[in-house]
Amino acid sequence: MTSTRLRLVVITGSTRDGRFGPTVTAWFTGLASSAMDVDVVDLADVELPAAHPAWGAERTPALAELGVRLDAADAFVIVTPEYNHSFPAVLKNAIDLFRDEWRAKPVGFVSYGGQGGGLRAVEQLRLVFAELHSVSVRDSVSFHGAHTVFDGGRPVDSTVSDSAAANMLGQLEWWGTALRSARAERPYAEAA
Repeated sequence: MTSTRLRLVVITGSTRDGRFGPTVTAWFTGLASSAMDVDVVDLADVELPAAHPAWGAERTPALAELGVRLDAADAFVIVTPEYNHSFPAVLKNAIDLFRDEWRAKPVGFVSYGGQGGGLRAVEQLRLVFAELHSVSVRDSVSFHGAHTVFDGGRPVDSTVSDSAAANMLGQLEWWGTALRSARAERPYAEAA
């Protein structure tokens, strides 16, 4: 019998020097790990090719390992900054390198940035994941002026952010459980 706890893959989507993503990821995974089994994928630690290999081509060991981790997920959370009203190119590259691993699984978003809090990046990511047959959950978490609202690895006033994270995790849990059962009963490839 498989575990009833969902396997959540949290992806840190920025690789820039001095990035703030690991701080946001650590805060979020601290909350998520009480409800789900969490696997953190930091794209700064993954060797991604600059050019996409042809579909069906043999993958590098790093890509093969990442594919196994993504495939094992029941749900995903993308932690992303907003760069120039969008999300980082390295994140788009990582998403595009895979297809079936994302299908029929829910995706949530934790964003951060300046005044926009990364919300424009999230709206664009919703379009990308819809094309990949993923279900993006309605609620997300965003930090406006993130560098000023965190202290010691946590939001200074965590009441709103913790509540937003709990709502999103609840939606991920519902969708993740429902879609895991549906995939077990009838593989999504049959429907796609």
